[in-house]
Amino acid sequence: ARVMKTAGLMARARRKFVHTTDSDHGDKLAANLLNREFQADRINQKWVSDITYIRTAKGWAYLTVIIDLADRMVVAWNLSKELSSERTTIKTLHIALERRKIDQPLLFHSDRGVQYAASTFRKALKKHRHITQSMSRTGNFWENVVSESFFKTLKEEAKRAIFDYIERWYNTQRAHMKKHYLLTNRTVA
Repeated sequence: ARVMKTAGLMARARRKFVHTTDSDHGDKLAANLLNREFQADRINQKWVSDITYIRTAKGWAYLTVIIDLADRMVVAWNLSKELSSERTTIKTLHIALERRKIDQPLLFHSDRGVQYAASTFRKALKKHRHITQSMSRTGNFWENVVSESFFKTLKEEAKRAIFDYIERWYNTQRAHMKKHYLLTNRTVA
């Protein structure tokens, strides 16, 4: 530490991982049937799902996705202002089932969050005889890594898209009435 201080160096602190999944809810949990087998031989054989929190100026928004492990396609997604099972997991499941016909066994894997363990969500899954629920072990990021990786990429690409919109379009190509339809960057002296 003294050598670093003398050299004017500082260690970078790692960001603390924030746990957002409430897995201490007392609801019934499913076994981990996926067991980190993130490959699928056919479409609609294995789906993974997760919820991410997105901070907005008006509070939190919750994005729920369902991803098919065969082709990594987002089968369904839903953005909600509420974190209830009805507004997140159940609604997204209904969207997925409207888009895809399930006529063979399907493994539905998620974390142990309260929205996935809720009796209302488990009942929604049981309505479809071909769907079996699977859940990650407590606090194990790697057991739902496909969803986690998707969210990380989505957030990084969203930042780039916002940068491109502001710096490459809004500030350079969009004409503004207030500036007599001159491009923004041309009005700066």
